[in-house]
Amino acid sequence: MADTAAPNGNGAQGQDLAPAINALAQYAKDLSFENPNAPRSLQPQEGGPQINIQVNVNAQQIAEADFEVELTLEGDAKIQNEVLFAFELKYAGIFRMRNIPQEQIHPAVMIECPRLLFPFARQIVAEAVRNGGFPPLYIDPIDFVGLYQQKMMEAQAAGQGAPLAS
Repeated sequence: MADTAAPNGNGAQGQDLAPAINALAQYAKDLSFENPNAPRSLQPQEGGPQINIQVNVNAQQIAEADFEVELTLEGDAKIQNEVLFAFELKYAGIFRMRNIPQEQIHPAVMIECPRLLFPFARQIVAEAVRNGGFPPLYIDPIDFVGLYQQKMMEAQAAGQGAPLAS
């Protein structure tokens, strides 16, 4: 028996109206890893390093329903103010928003898209750190909802609208 789309919305025709975020492409825009004190930094150290990580999300609309979303992860590891390593990754994706109400597009772009990009960016950072001679750095999951809310409160306090950067 062949399956056919039912006109009542239970088949593929009904899915055309469902809200969707489609990742059209993903790519590393910029990757930098520095090991400024090698080989001294690769020697056994007393105690663990102090790890600092900053996260930033930027987006721009590139077509009617398409957005480029850029997740930036920057960080370093220090022991007693001596840098063991430092990294910066700008990892981006092109996302198509379909059937999402206008008032929900901004949160979808700034929360859901970076959430989809994060596991890939996390792995790139882990491998770069490992390739630099250190144990891989697996960044803890990021609360993109909290990050979004924080940036929205900052924008409101500054008297701005909803920015496409956080």
